Amino acid sequence: MLIAPQTGAPQMGFATSAPAGAVPLSTQPASLDDFAALKPAALAALYSGARTPVLRDMDGPLVGRMLAITVLPRWMFAFLRWFAGWRSFPWRGKTFKAGDGGRGEGINRVFGDENPRRWFRFDTFVAPSRAGAFDAVQLDYDNPGNPGFIRAIKDEVREVAPGLYLGLAYLMWRGRPRLMLYFGLQKR
Repeated sequence: MLIAPQTGAPQMGFATSAPAGAVPLSTQPASLDDFAALKPAALAALYSGARTPVLRDMDGPLVGRMLAITVLPRWMFAFLRWFAGWRSFPWRGKTFKAGDGGRGEGINRVFGDENPRRWFRFDTFVAPSRAGAFDAVQLDYDNPGNPGFIRAIKDEVREVAPGLYLGLAYLMWRGRPRLMLYFGLQKR
């Protein structure tokens, strides 16, 4: 049985077929380490078959892991996988807070788990994905307190399993989104 792609509204049950490249239910990732073992093509297929989360379900601190940078040469993939899994990797995750009217906010946590620095605030809302014909939680960094290069980042997130999220980070370049990297988030 395969997971069918979701389009904003919840679907009941599972479909018996899925788009090419969808991940079989029996091999669904259950952790950030499972995500890290996947190549970008598998992450893309997994993302298209995931569901759009509800903002309030993402509330609180989520542990983060960078998974794959799409703009680097393939030979750097193994090093990146090791570096992102390193216990002292600077980015530790994101903290979310749902608000009223289908909107929320969040911030990145960097440099430690005990007293992390909180950098680069973002606004959250559900809107169409840049990756396909479905919705995703959008993370918009275009806030006055963020530096210009951070304001050009547009992340989006979908839920692969309860409390396990897959994200895409885009850089707006010359008015167009360019996929830069995949990241994972998980409830503690």
